[in-house]
This record gives sequence, C-alpha cells and structure tokens, in this order.
Amino acid sequence: MSDSRDIAERQMRFLFALRSKGVTDQQVLAAMEKIDRGLFVRGLFAERAYEDMPLPIACGQTISQPSVVGLMTQALAVSPRDKVLEVGTGSGYQAAILSQLARRVYTVDRHRRLVQEASALFASLDINNIIAMTSDGSFGLPDQAPFDRIIVTAAAEDPPGPLLAQLKIGGIMVVPVGRSDTVQSLIKVTRDENGFDYDELRPVRFVPLLEGLGKDT
Repeated sequence: MSDSRDIAERQMRFLFALRSKGVTDQQVLAAMEKIDRGLFVRGLFAERAYEDMPLPIACGQTISQPSVVGLMTQALAVSPRDKVLEVGTGSGYQAAILSQLARRVYTVDRHRRLVQEASALFASLDINNIIAMTSDGSFGLPDQAPFDRIIVTAAAEDPPGPLLAQLKIGGIMVVPVGRSDTVQSLIKVTRDENGFDYDELRPVRFVPLLEGLGKDT
C-alpha cells in the first residue's frame, strides 16, 4: 500500500514541478503523466528519474529534464492528425510523449544502440505509432517529408536547412540553436507561404547536433 502511495506522491510532485516551470497544456501534462520517465533512465541515475534534471544515458547522450521536454512539446502544439519528425531519439522519452499526441512519430538517431533500446521500450509499452531508425538526423527524412511538426533534441548553430525544407506550410519546428560550449536558445520556427517566422522561447543547453552516424553503428 505504501509503495502505491509513494508512487502517487512522486507523480504528483512530478506534475507540480512541470506546472511550476510553465507546462500548462492539459494534453501535454496528461501525456507526461501517462509515460513513466523512470522506464527511460537506467543504471546509477534511475532513482533520480523523477527529478527535474537532465541525466546521462548511453553513447554520451542525455535525457532532457522533464520541464524542457514539456515546454518543447507544448511549443510544438501537436494535433491528433499530425505527422511528427524527431531528430535525436536518445532514450525515446520525448518520442513516447509525442506518440500520445500525434498520428505518427518518426524518430531518428545517429546511434544504433539508442534506437534499438528505445524501439524495445516502445514495443513493451505497446506504442505502435512510432517509427524509429538509425540515420543522420541533420538531413531529416526526405522520403517521409513534409512533416506537420519537427522537433530537434540537439543543438545546431542555425536551424538546419534540410529540416526547414521538410516542414509543411503551416508547420512548426522547435530546435535549440547555438554553439555547444555556450548557453543555447530554444527557437520556435513557424512556416507560412512567405517563409519562416522565428520566436525565441528560452535559454537551454543540449548536446550538439552532429553529422554522420555514431561509432556504434
């Protein structure tokens, strides 16, 4: 009984922390309540899975802090018919949340190990609207373009041209922009008939967006 009470209290604190950081969209909060971050954090840091902090995962990558995941998802404004591209699968946590909001999620990562582990998690959770693949995300997925929404979970010096080109008119991309050794800015890009509008959302810090495949592939 105490275990279930502990879990409920931990979940309540988790959601309160999200709201206090500005994640207010009820659909995003519901998705983040449903997807257990603890399943995506392994090893030494598993006990810190419900804290609002980034944590190391395999291949020198990180799982983003929940409030940043929530704010990025909120800015993306996903609707149920949307086709979403995520660049940087990582642990799979962000893609799993997006899967609760979108029609289909394509997620790519340069590290085959991360894609395999995330795919196994998606299967165990019976999530069947995510397609995960090993690929150089800086080039997007031209065969599946255009996308209604694109989310990038690694920092580029500028929003990558191939990804901008794969965004539908009316579409939104959320991407961290800046050099890897400084604080970056989270940018929301909206495409219309005349081009792209850029809104700066908040300072963030992400691993850099690298070209090519990881050494484990």
